[in-house]
Amino acid sequence: MIAINFTTARNRFKDVCDKVTDGAETVFVTRKAEKNVVIISAERYNELEKAERNAAYLKKLERGLAQFHAGHGIVKTMEELEAMEEDGV
Repeated sequence: MIAINFTTARNRFKDVCDKVTDGAETVFVTRKAEKNVVIISAERYNELEKAERNAAYLKKLERGLAQFHAGHGIVKTMEELEAMEEDGV
């Protein structure tokens, strides 16, 4: 990770962007009043977003599994499920 101040980032923005995209760097930009920002590549951003979605999905699965183990599940046969589908339920 590279840390630079706002003025340097502004004056060398192209170089900063090149380091982020070509060098896979993360750039921490310091600003007044602790209003700092981080510059990452779109690829890294997409990876973080995917990881967040996956974590939320896994949390839902774990919650459902815990509910099932606690006896809150409903058992249906395949025929019952197909009938529900036909009925639009």
